[in-house]
Amino acid sequence: MLRRVSGADVRVKALENGSRWPDNTRLVDTYRRGRVLLAGDAAHVHSPFGGQGMSLGLVDAANLGWKLAAVIRGEMPESLLDTYTAERRPVAEAVLANTSAQAAIMRPDPQSGAMRDLVAKLLEFDDVNRFVGEMITGLSTRYDLGAEQNDVGRLIGDRPISHGDVEGSIYSLMQDGMGVLLDPSTEGKASKLVAASTHRIRCVAVDTGLSVLIRPDACVAWAGEENSTDGLEEALRRWFIPALDDGSMVRSE
Repeated sequence: MLRRVSGADVRVKALENGSRWPDNTRLVDTYRRGRVLLAGDAAHVHSPFGGQGMSLGLVDAANLGWKLAAVIRGEMPESLLDTYTAERRPVAEAVLANTSAQAAIMRPDPQSGAMRDLVAKLLEFDDVNRFVGEMITGLSTRYDLGAEQNDVGRLIGDRPISHGDVEGSIYSLMQDGMGVLLDPSTEGKASKLVAASTHRIRCVAVDTGLSVLIRPDACVAWAGEENSTDGLEEALRRWFIPALDDGSMVRSE
């Protein structure tokens, strides 16, 4: 194998260390059972193809961490923890599927070899290459938050932003675990609504783009046109502010 791939007369004379990975796929039915919460390899097991395991576990932790903190502090109801399984289990299920597919085309039988050759040809197309790359890196992840806007439910990437005389990035604004509202409106309509409701979201005036509410795990919880706040109260109530019995929002002190 080494000679065929490298084209050199490589000869292995000794093996200092060796390991193997079984083609196992396991996924728990739920990531939460009462006070027990699972993340990473405790929740899902798959082959290491594509190097997806570490990222999968880290994003599990990011998704759960801020929710668990909000519940422990008494800022949000315990039902918020149920969204952890709803959001992260489908992502793990997709990873198990694509790693199983990779294992299947690596088998040495003629049928798998034919499929492997076909996939290699398909990867020569930019759109296919991009699709597979975004799938394996997790960039195509989108949680089903029940919104029609394509941005909602996606994990926002870091990018530079300017607010006032300050130059920074989205992630630099999130280092303290707060939510972030990017508000391009001239009147700051969305920022005023958020500021009147909670102190746990940093409102930032930006120059261009949609108004975007970002959860502490970098998930876009709401997006609206520049001067619109349609759906913002619902998103605040769902992720940041518990509601009273009459549906009104409780001011988070």
